[in-house]
Amino acid sequence: MIDLGRVLAGPLCAQMLGDHGADVIKIEPPAGDDLRYFGPPFDEVGDAAYFGAANRGKRSLSLDLSRPEGREALHRLLARTDVLVENFVPGTMERWGLGYEALSQRHPRLVLCSVNGFGADGPLGGLPGYDAVLQAICGLMSINGEAATGPMRIGAPVVDLLTAHVALSGVLMALRVRERTGRGQHVEAALFDAALTLLVPYAANWLRSGRTPGLPGSAHANVAPYDKFEAGGGPLFLAIVNEGQFRRFCETVDRRDLLADPRFATNPLRLEHRQALRTEIEATLVRMPREALCEQLMRNGVPAGPVNSVPQAFEQPHAKHRQMLVERDGLRGIGLPVKLSATPGQPGGRAPRFGEHARDVLREAGFDDAEIEALRSAGALHERPTR
Repeated sequence: MIDLGRVLAGPLCAQMLGDHGADVIKIEPPAGDDLRYFGPPFDEVGDAAYFGAANRGKRSLSLDLSRPEGREALHRLLARTDVLVENFVPGTMERWGLGYEALSQRHPRLVLCSVNGFGADGPLGGLPGYDAVLQAICGLMSINGEAATGPMRIGAPVVDLLTAHVALSGVLMALRVRERTGRGQHVEAALFDAALTLLVPYAANWLRSGRTPGLPGSAHANVAPYDKFEAGGGPLFLAIVNEGQFRRFCETVDRRDLLADPRFATNPLRLEHRQALRTEIEATLVRMPREALCEQLMRNGVPAGPVNSVPQAFEQPHAKHRQMLVERDGLRGIGLPVKLSATPGQPGGRAPRFGEHARDVLREAGFDDAEIEALRSAGALHERPTR
């Protein structure tokens, strides 16, 4: 497959396919993928650690697609390609004669996946999209934070991450359909659409009640107690979603009196009296050692866990057991979130240097040395970033 993506959502979709066996050729613009410069920290050759998070296992070359020689080179590569992922601003590929209608005439089996901000048409169609802006526009910031902070950006780029998975799902479905029809199709994954789907359950609550959701802090909009609490030694999170769990929690922390309190008899009542329940729970937990308490609660069937830092999350023995930290062949990264029994994936090696595999990839596509040199002389092939 060919990855024309930049920054996160498009490249991450391609990386996930590469983790499960795809030969991913990353074609960068002459200045390189912007993500190479999203640092510090940087590696020993000056590429940002962030770049490595979305580009492991790929092979890299740089083509200037604004030049006809670059576009023709791309067509020769596409002759042996199943999937093309791109996330240019809508209209860019069409201006280059590389829109889906044109591509499908020359490459009818090709699946083209376009990742963009808002789609190609409509009131916001064609505008550039960035994760944080979509979090703001699509209401995610309005349900993240508390009164003291006001609306806040979710720390992880959740819109980009979800859009990458949406794109991956679309590509896989299109490949499955191609098995029946023999033809590819155009897959579109827009950050705007993905962001709105993250508004569960807030959108459902608003659609039913007409009440605009407020800032919940760490609490859940529909169940209680489902929140962060201070315990001895640091914060933990309780995720109690049914009556059996609430009963077992009260028994485990020796607060059976809460079970007899009419304010807390049902989940709707616990939501109504959320602050009073919180006061009672935190007064109890702050006297109990966090790690032992979390272990005991989980063993008793009560979902609870310490609020870990990033290093603590990856230092957990279970993270090692699940192979979610990869450290090999110059690569340090996050493991694969899906495990297949018969055809397990394998994270690739380190992310490629800029243009590292240009000549190998072009030769595989039938270019001889003279043609490669002609591409370079025409300014269509770059082996060093122009910035």
